[in-house]
Amino acid sequence: MQAHKTKIAASLLCALFISNTYAATETTNMHDLIKQQQKRLEVLESQVEATASQLESYSSLSKSSANKTTVGGYGELHYNNLTGKGGASDKKEIDFHRFVMFFGHEFSKTTRFWSELELEHSIAGEGKNGEIELEQAYIEVDLNKNNRTRFGMMLVPVGIINETHEPTVFYGTERNPVEKNIIPATWWSGGVSLLGEMAPGWSYEVAVHEGLNTTSAKSYKPRDGRQKTSNAQADNLAYTARIKWTGVTGLEIAATAHQQSNITQGNDTTAGSANLYEMHGIYSTGPFTVKALYATWDLSGSGPKAIGADKQSGWYVEPSYKISNKLGVFARLNEYDNTAGSAAGATKKKQTDIGLNYWVDPKVVVKVDFQTQDNDDGKNQNGFNLGMGYMF
Repeated sequence: MQAHKTKIAASLLCALFISNTYAATETTNMHDLIKQQQKRLEVLESQVEATASQLESYSSLSKSSANKTTVGGYGELHYNNLTGKGGASDKKEIDFHRFVMFFGHEFSKTTRFWSELELEHSIAGEGKNGEIELEQAYIEVDLNKNNRTRFGMMLVPVGIINETHEPTVFYGTERNPVEKNIIPATWWSGGVSLLGEMAPGWSYEVAVHEGLNTTSAKSYKPRDGRQKTSNAQADNLAYTARIKWTGVTGLEIAATAHQQSNITQGNDTTAGSANLYEMHGIYSTGPFTVKALYATWDLSGSGPKAIGADKQSGWYVEPSYKISNKLGVFARLNEYDNTAGSAAGATKKKQTDIGLNYWVDPKVVVKVDFQTQDNDDGKNQNGFNLGMGYMF
């Protein structure tokens, strides 16, 4: 009996020892597990904080980038109702002539980007009337307080509307025919320029860029030679220099000289060198403004001379009057000739425009104008034009 009790006691002690040992082991394992979980939580918390910091950094960068990026644009719808005489065709059509978007970005206080993307005539593609064009895409860098440089694709610094041609800033539904056919606006080229202010009221710009190439047209007309920086042949680079004076309030006087050694990029050895000289003045006092421009080309080769294209010139005068902040009236006399050197003469184009602009908003305009032509060849288009334009 005593022996039996001893066995029972021994068994109980053994069970208690095993139980205590198991409990101690379980406690140790649980403690280790908790420590592991805490470490995992600490790692996860650290990762979350790092991710949050990254997201905040990205968000800040995105906001900063957005604040330095600008978007704008302009557009214009035209309705032309013109009757042809002397063999000229009638023109009665509605056209969303231009839809343009501006994109700019400021990389720093001294470096910035600017671009202009345009869709002409609403629909582009094979067999369509329109086309998509990149008219500007350049980087501008400040060299110092008064001078900067541009490189990329830029508008050539010549004339009045070539660089500033948003529909709300000029009179008439269509751009004037002199700057269109002689200068020829809108004219852009790939290259590099240096520009700035020389003294109070005096500014300058000099550029080296792709030249015109009138090879395919064989007319030597400047407008037919714009290469638009699309695989532009650059055997003969062009050089343009402009000086402008705005030293009197309301007055701008500017002159531009342009030169290239061959207007066909050497493809026509009879083309010779081409030189353009342009000058214009703008004077505003109160509600009255008058603009005047003269431009002339001198082509030295025997090829242009043979068809009278060695001399090409044009001029216009445009007085306007703002009756109110919303309503303005204008008149413009235009005369130009792309074969002014013709021995036979009788090749001038003359057009008179009168009309008004009504600004629904400073950035939205409605236009109407009447045009009459008196061309030497007798082929005239007379009638009226309506337009709507906007910019932002």
